[in-house]
Amino acid sequence: MTYKELLKEITDRLKATNVPEAESDAWRLFEGITGFDRATLFLRGNETADHEKEAKALEWTDRRLTGCPVQYIIGTQEFCGFEFEVAPDTLIPRFDTEVLVDVVSKEASGKSVLDMCTGTGCILISLARLCDLETAVGCDISEKAVELAKRNAKRNGTAEKTLFFVGDLFEALKDTEFEDHKFDIIVSNPPYIRSADIEELSPTVRDFEPRRALDGMEDGLCFYRRITKEATYSLKDNGLLAYEIGWDQGACVSAIMKDHGFKEIEVIKDYAGLDRIVIGRKG
Repeated sequence: MTYKELLKEITDRLKATNVPEAESDAWRLFEGITGFDRATLFLRGNETADHEKEAKALEWTDRRLTGCPVQYIIGTQEFCGFEFEVAPDTLIPRFDTEVLVDVVSKEASGKSVLDMCTGTGCILISLARLCDLETAVGCDISEKAVELAKRNAKRNGTAEKTLFFVGDLFEALKDTEFEDHKFDIIVSNPPYIRSADIEELSPTVRDFEPRRALDGMEDGLCFYRRITKEATYSLKDNGLLAYEIGWDQGACVSAIMKDHGFKEIEVIKDYAGLDRIVIGRKG
C-alpha cells in the first residue's frame, strides 16, 4: 500500500461510518503516523508505506471509529500556535479559548498571573510564551492534569517560568510561597456545563473528555461563584479577573462579579460572534 493509498484507506473508513469531518480527521491521523506534510505527500505519495505505519493507521482509525477524539489518539493539539500534549485526564484545548489568551495578553507583560483550573496548562504557558510574565502559577484539582501541564511547560520552554500546584481551587496555594500572594491577573476556564446538559453533548466530548472538567453543577455557575469570591482576596486592587464562559452565561457571570464588588465588567465575543469571555477588575 502506498502512502496515498494509506491516506485514502483511512479517509474511506471514516466516511463509511459517517464520522464528522472525516477528511480532516483522516489527514490528522495520517500526519501523526507519517510525519508528512502536504508537500511531502506530493513527493513521496507513491512510495510503499512500511508495515508498521500501515498497522498503526488501522489501529488509530479503529480508535477514531469508537468516537475517541483525534487529539487523544495522536496525543497533541495546537493552541495559540504552540503544540501541547493532551490526554484523557484533561480537556482538549479549543480554538475558542485562544480569545481568552488574546484578551489577557494585552496587559499581562510584567504582571503576575494565576491560572485556575489550568488543565493542560495551555492558557498559562501560552501567556508565558507571548508575554514576559513576572510570575506564572497554575492550579488544578487533578494531579494528573498538573503533571501534564508540567510536561507541556517543558515542551514549550517555560518550565523555568511556570509553577503548577495540585488542589481544589485556591486551596492548591496553601503552604506555598503564593498562599497570601496578590496577583495582577487571575484567569480561568472552569467547568461550566450544566449537569443536566452533559448527556446532550456530542459523544466525542461526553464519553471521552473528563466529566470533572466539564461539570459546572446544577446551573453551570458553581465555579464562577467560588473563584470570584476567593479572587477578591488573591487579586491586587484593580487586578483583572478573566473567565471563559458558555455562550449563554455572560449576564449571569457578570452579575456574580458585580455582586463581589468587581467593576469595569465586560462581556467579549469569540470569533463566531458568541459571548465567550467576561472580564472585570477588583473594586
